[in-house]
Amino acid sequence: MSDELGRVRQLWHLLEPVHAVLYYAPEAFEEAAALGYAVDERWPSYFAWRAAPLGEAGADRVAEVFYSFSPRMVGAYVPAVWAVASPDAVLAARGRAVDRAYRKLLGEAVAAPGTAEAAALLRRVAEAAGPADRPMAAANAALPRPDEPHLAVWHAATVLREHRGDGHLAALAHAELDPVEALVSFAAVGAARPEVFGSRGWDEGEWRAALERLQKRGLVAGDGTATEAGRALRAEVERRTDEAAAGPWRVLAAEERERLAELLGPLWVAAVGSGLLPSENTLGIGKV
Repeated sequence: MSDELGRVRQLWHLLEPVHAVLYYAPEAFEEAAALGYAVDERWPSYFAWRAAPLGEAGADRVAEVFYSFSPRMVGAYVPAVWAVASPDAVLAARGRAVDRAYRKLLGEAVAAPGTAEAAALLRRVAEAAGPADRPMAAANAALPRPDEPHLAVWHAATVLREHRGDGHLAALAHAELDPVEALVSFAAVGAARPEVFGSRGWDEGEWRAALERLQKRGLVAGDGTATEAGRALRAEVERRTDEAAAGPWRVLAAEERERLAELLGPLWVAAVGSGLLPSENTLGIGKV
């Protein structure tokens, strides 16, 4: 991996927890409950928060752009989430949830010069993330940009993580990995335990069938671990994903990327140190 792609990947690792706090923060569940969503599980609000930039998208569209979720699981929540609250109402509540969660996590640091500096750098990168073939990134980028630094950080982090995710789907398609095969092959290289990927709603039969298809391709061994060819394919997927994500970051000079990594450190520590985020995730952060 080149130094540039390594830095791009590091910045993603720093930004992902900053974005993901939304899906776990108590303040977000309170805002979701106020809208009328059930909060005994996180999925009603997750699908609402993440899909709202798309408007009243149907299940097929959400399954397409979220990709790794079983269409059956998506259909259990979408479009029902829009009968509870409109996308505009969800987006307003999402902003309140991020504001409240960040103020609790960061305290006075929400208005610190470092947060404002990080927001300014991230805004430049997010504005350089082209919308072509990036549906989730484009939908978030089209939303009004917040002025307050901590909200601007979250907004830009969201645009960039969705931009990366959109590019990742293209890399998976190039590797001819369908949604469940993408998860099985990722589990096979040790990104997370198969049980963790169970959160995406595929049943045992679907998982087993995907495993058999990957075995026929010589990508997975009989014990469920990746073969050499399987590891090489997943490495190629990650390389293509990093390359597709790198473009916007080139608007920053190398020293600015270094500075941004330094500025994001305290935000990352606050997010990870909050105890809100799961220690094992479906993105393979910390594993691959």
